[in-house]
Amino acid sequence: MAIEILKDKCTGCGLCFKSCPYDAFEYEPYDGNKLKRVAKVNSKCSFCNQCLTACKFGAIKEKAQDFGADLSAYKHIWVYAEQRDGKLMNVALELLGEGKKLAKDISEDTQICAVLVGDGIDHLADECFAYGAEKVYMIQHPLLKNYTTDGYTKAIKQAIDEYKPEIVLYGATHIGRDLAPRIAARCNTGLTADCTHLDVKVSKYIEFAKANTTLDTSTLDPNDTNTGIKQTRPAFGGNLMATIICPKTRPQMSTVRPGVMQKLEPVAGAKGEIVNVKPDLTEEDIHITIKNIVKSAKEMVSLTDADIICSGGRGLGDASGFELIKKFADKVGGVVGASRAAVDAGWIDHSHQVGQTGTTVKPKIYFACGISGAIQHLAGMQTSDLIVAINKDADAPIFEVADYGIVGDLYKVIPEIIAEWDNAEALYDASTK
Repeated sequence: MAIEILKDKCTGCGLCFKSCPYDAFEYEPYDGNKLKRVAKVNSKCSFCNQCLTACKFGAIKEKAQDFGADLSAYKHIWVYAEQRDGKLMNVALELLGEGKKLAKDISEDTQICAVLVGDGIDHLADECFAYGAEKVYMIQHPLLKNYTTDGYTKAIKQAIDEYKPEIVLYGATHIGRDLAPRIAARCNTGLTADCTHLDVKVSKYIEFAKANTTLDTSTLDPNDTNTGIKQTRPAFGGNLMATIICPKTRPQMSTVRPGVMQKLEPVAGAKGEIVNVKPDLTEEDIHITIKNIVKSAKEMVSLTDADIICSGGRGLGDASGFELIKKFADKVGGVVGASRAAVDAGWIDHSHQVGQTGTTVKPKIYFACGISGAIQHLAGMQTSDLIVAINKDADAPIFEVADYGIVGDLYKVIPEIIAEWDNAEALYDASTK
C-alpha cells in the first residue's frame, strides 16, 4: 500500500505533520500557486497509516500498489543449501524436510529443490537427494568458492529470475541472515526473518475444490489458484507470535532458525535431477577481497547438533560456576549452553547462548541449571525432547515447561547427579564383566 494526497481537498492545515512519527510530510505549492501549500509525502513514509485518521478533510487515502507480478509463473520450493568448506550445514537438511511437507500441502506438482552455491561441490548433490530434494540447482564458479555477499546475491538472483521459484527458504545463520535480505530487496519481495513455523495458505477456491463441497462457489474466482505460506515468528520479545503472508509478490522468502524444523530420515541412494546454472559473474561484481580466513582458536560449541545440553544461567552467581557446568556436561556427554543473562554478564562466550537472541536448540535432554525461564530463553529450547530444571526458586517459570524439576541449590544438586552417574557407570561396568 501507499499514501496518496488528494491535493484538491488538502487545506495545508498541518494535522498530518503532527500525526506522523517519521517526519514523512513536507509542503509543496498547489498547481503552481505559491500562495497555497499542500502536503506531500516523502521517502520517509513507512505506511503506518497514522495520518489517515488525523486528516479532517478526507485528503489522505490509501493507494494500492500494482507490482505487476504474475504469481502463476512461479512454481516449486527452493532451499538454499548452505555449505561451508564443502560440508552442508545441518539447517539446510532440516529445511529440505520442512519444504517437502510444504510441497505436499501445496500440490502434487510442487517440487522441493536444493540450491547449492560454491565451487567443486558436486558431491553435495547426493546428500541433498538423500534428505528429500527432488532437484538440485548447482551454481558453481571459481569466484563463489568462498562466501561473499555480492557474489552469492548476484548468482542466486540470476537463477531466481530464470527459474522463478514460488518459495525460497534460508537458514537463519550468519550467512543466511546476510544473504536473504539482499536477494529479497533485489527481487522486490518480502522476507520474514527467524521463522519458527511455516504453513500453507491455500486459496478459498482450491479449498472448496478439494473438499468437493456442495456450497455455492459462484462468488469465488476460479482463476484464484495461488497458494502462499503463512510464516510465523516471535514478536515483541517473544510475548506473542506473528503470522505473516506475502500475497502480492514472489518469491515468498523466509529465514528459519536452526534446530526448529525436523530432518527427514535419509534415503540412501536417492537420486534426482541436477540443473547446472552458469552464473554471469566477474571480479568487478564483488567489492571485497578475501585476504585470509582465520578460524577462531577458541573452543567452538555446536549447540544445534548436540543430543544433551547443560545450560547455566544467572543462578550460577559468577563465571566460575561454568566450571561445574562443564564438568557436568563432560560427565553426561553433552555440551555447555548458557542463558542471555550469563552471556551479558561476561561469564561465557556468546556462542554458547541459547534463546531467541542466541541459538534455537532441540536436544534429547536439556538441563537448565540456575535459569529462571525468561520468555526469550524458553523460545529457544522449549521443543527439547526432555527438559530438566534445577533452581532454588520453586516459582521460576522454567518449571512450567520442565518435564522434571528439582528445587534446590544447583551447587549441591549437580554434584549429587554426577555422583549417581558415576555409581550407575560402575554398576554397568561390573555387570558386563
